[in-house]
Amino acid sequence: MAMLEINGLNCFYGNVQVLWDVSMNVEQAEIVALLGANGAGKTTLLNSITGLVAPRSGSIIFEGSELMGAASHTLLEKGISYLPENGGLFPDMSVRENLEMGAYPRSVWKERRARLEKVFEMFPRLKEREKQMARTLSGGERQMLAMGRSMMTGVKLCLFDELSYGLSPLMAKEAFKIVQKMREGGITIMLVEQNVKQSMEIADRAYVMENGRIVLSGKCSELMEDDYIKRAYLGL
Repeated sequence: MAMLEINGLNCFYGNVQVLWDVSMNVEQAEIVALLGANGAGKTTLLNSITGLVAPRSGSIIFEGSELMGAASHTLLEKGISYLPENGGLFPDMSVRENLEMGAYPRSVWKERRARLEKVFEMFPRLKEREKQMARTLSGGERQMLAMGRSMMTGVKLCLFDELSYGLSPLMAKEAFKIVQKMREGGITIMLVEQNVKQSMEIADRAYVMENGRIVLSGKCSELMEDDYIKRAYLGL
């Protein structure tokens, strides 16, 4: 059984349908990329998984349990962490305080010090800046902080929305490396990205979404050789 299984999802904003019969799955300890242009429906799909948008029909199964109708605030307890495009940080709290907020679920609070040390080991720059306010960090540092905070939750499945948005090419490359390290640590990743090349270099499989529909899926090694992918997304 897949860790996350989405079947026949249909979603509307008012009377306008934005997701059309979307089905996909994510296996444990996999990196799965969801690719597509702006407006393709990628963020709406993430918002459906996290309960921020209520789909009209379909099912979302996580570890054998239905997520449809579950309150958003219960997802951390289930082991799902969502990193929105802007990181969702608390700008007037310190780096350390932001990280500790990630450990607020009762089940992980007692382990927060050990988890904090692991985060600082992976992100030494955050250790150097642990007393700084989040609003004073660079774009790359804020993304590190958001990723570190997700690790504090005891996350099983991490959902990234535009991981590389606003980052320099160098910092984007570093962020993708950290995603690989998270997977090596047993965290399953669903990566929503417009940076198709870098996403497919680190992902196991990918789904391509256009106009609210999944139009292509497969192993990244195979999709990288697909003529349509080369032409439409890789500029080859």
